[in-house]
Amino acid sequence: MQNVSEAAAYTLQFINQTQKSIFLTGKAGTGKTTLLREIIATTHKNTVVVAPTGIAALNAGGVTIHSMFQLPFSAFIPSYEESSQFTETVKFENKESLRRHFKMNNVKRNVIRNMELLIIDEVSMLRADLLDAIDFMMQTVRRNTRAFGGVQVLFIGDLLQLPPVIRDEEWRTLRNFYKGKFFFHSHVIQQNPPLYIELSKIYRQSDDVFISVLNNLRNNQITTQDIEVLNQYVQPDFDLKMNPGYITLTTHNAKADAINEQAINDLAGNEFAYQPFVVGDFPEKIFPVEENLKLKVGAQVMFVKNDLSFEKRYFNGKIGVIKSLSAEEIFVHFPEENKTIEVEKYEWKNIRYKVNELTKEIEEEVLGTFAHYPIKLAWAITVHKSQGLTFEKAALDVSQVFLPGQAYVALSRLTSLNGLILLSKMQMNGLSNDQDVMDYALNKATEDDLKNSLHFETKNFIHNYLINSFNWTDLAQEWRNHRFSYNENAVASEKSKHSVWAHKRMDTIEALADPSQKFIQQLNKIFSKETVDLKFVQERVVAAYDYFFKPMDKLVSDLLSKMAEIQKFKKVKEFYEELALLDDLQTKAVLRLMKARLLVDIVVSRETISKESLTSPAIKNYKTDKISKIKEEFKMANTEMFQVDEPVIRYSSKKVDKTAENGPKKTTVEETHELWLQKNSVEDIARIRKLTVQTVESHLIKLIQAKKVDVSDVLPYDKILALREAFQFYDEESLSPLKEKYGEEFTWDELKMFKASIN
Repeated sequence: MQNVSEAAAYTLQFINQTQKSIFLTGKAGTGKTTLLREIIATTHKNTVVVAPTGIAALNAGGVTIHSMFQLPFSAFIPSYEESSQFTETVKFENKESLRRHFKMNNVKRNVIRNMELLIIDEVSMLRADLLDAIDFMMQTVRRNTRAFGGVQVLFIGDLLQLPPVIRDEEWRTLRNFYKGKFFFHSHVIQQNPPLYIELSKIYRQSDDVFISVLNNLRNNQITTQDIEVLNQYVQPDFDLKMNPGYITLTTHNAKADAINEQAINDLAGNEFAYQPFVVGDFPEKIFPVEENLKLKVGAQVMFVKNDLSFEKRYFNGKIGVIKSLSAEEIFVHFPEENKTIEVEKYEWKNIRYKVNELTKEIEEEVLGTFAHYPIKLAWAITVHKSQGLTFEKAALDVSQVFLPGQAYVALSRLTSLNGLILLSKMQMNGLSNDQDVMDYALNKATEDDLKNSLHFETKNFIHNYLINSFNWTDLAQEWRNHRFSYNENAVASEKSKHSVWAHKRMDTIEALADPSQKFIQQLNKIFSKETVDLKFVQERVVAAYDYFFKPMDKLVSDLLSKMAEIQKFKKVKEFYEELALLDDLQTKAVLRLMKARLLVDIVVSRETISKESLTSPAIKNYKTDKISKIKEEFKMANTEMFQVDEPVIRYSSKKVDKTAENGPKKTTVEETHELWLQKNSVEDIARIRKLTVQTVESHLIKLIQAKKVDVSDVLPYDKILALREAFQFYDEESLSPLKEKYGEEFTWDELKMFKASIN
């Protein structure tokens, strides 16, 4: 078996140096989410992350499948012939109706056309028909009949956890087209099976007996001995009130809600209610935690996110007890560690993807944010909602297990048998997993499979990357189309006056067509051999680059110059947009050429192909530098028409995110710090980042505590003097008594900022 580091390393290599689609799976606690974050942070490919539900998409840092691909909430028949069906209870779309009815805006279309890697998280919930609908939409938008329009796909999930949901009335029709409901039953996967990689090292549990029971339960091999092991922990009369720290896992929402409601009502003391800060577009249906968080001192709570700070004080699923509350403070105590922490608000982002006009990279645009305390009442939770969580102590109410795999999901949340309580005996019936899933698991790649496939697919990737970098057939056709769009007889048209210019540029690109095709044939011959001489490939690519780059680069300059020139005329919007489209394609071709030149250097030097290695300052700044140069040249030639500070090229006046460099993603606090260093006010940062002022101020508190911002840069001197006096003999954990004493003299944030400065 591969251990996790080997499987993870193989996955990263397949993502970054092949085009092979991957199914990445693993038992609960094997690190799938951690590896997902690593892939997003290090891949050089234009990446989009999607998931079947809003909450799953939010947790993965992506968007929903339906919103990304403009898909309706209906079943999909993978055929042109079958008519689309609509009844009161069920809807079916076919290929023709999907293409006809659902229009996609240019932003999404551009993202899909620039996409190189699609990551689908929580793939256990993905229906076969929905995946075929995704495939059809991507082929249509990308005008590419290969699977998913030629995009590499990474499927992530554990098929023995949450299954797809298909209603009986839908399945009566869909069963005519599909053998089953899982993603691997889709036509596109049946015809193009992904490589099956499993993470096998378990981090959550270390007890061999417990791991053995879980493996047997997962693999439909549960034995009488396994059941006897589990039933040693049966305590039907277990008193949860007398045993704090245990969370009840049950199968129904109503039961979990009732347990939590009753438990908090039984507590004495005042109830505090906390509301989120919501800015911009953040739909209520994807709120990650309860909007109205009701707490009392003594309430058992659970964290629903990992601590992003260096201290790692809590993790997703860690349970504690409310120690003290005030309007602006929540303190949670962990009895077993005898440690108390103040809970800080967490920010969730609702994003959409867009293509950066300058770099042609896919970027995230924040539409809205949701800031709330990342905790919830934790006397009980459903098995469904516990997925992905880790518990040290749990009481399992599995007497009504109703889905294959639910018993496995519930038990695998625990770190050891020592923390297990069964409220009823575990029965043999109802514990079997879906046989289709068990059969599909037989496709898992062996160590030799992975090694051989990686060698073959890497060779194909380098070959195809280079071919596509020097193949300008489609680009030349676009220039041709543009050239013949001129009406030279329309003397009143401004566009017609530039016909000769267009003709000369078309001649330039067509002159490159024949030598580029000859070079591609040469590459095909080199890569047809069993062993490829990479040093020779490097020599040929460098020579080809030196030959082609100058004329290709000049075409970008010519387009930008022409776009700047025509802006002084009226009624040229359509002409300008035609040139902008050509510029987009031409720039993309030049950037790809630059990356191809870099790729062969990386391969020959045996470096890792990654986001960091497959870029350079010249690539990052290519378009920005080009625009700046054209602007200066244009101003020099037109000084009588333009003021020095006036933007010349329309799109160059758009705000460009100077911080959008390749590299590790910045934390939300680091993003605020960067804007603060640029002398933006708190209000400006809040507006730019779609955050509340309170959220930005909470970031400044952390930055003050980390000694990255001085409190004197945030608060006026007289306020600091007054705070210094107020804090002189104050050593309590909570700031509530201080706030009560001074009232409106100090705000909560002022108190917190000063406290951070002296800690």
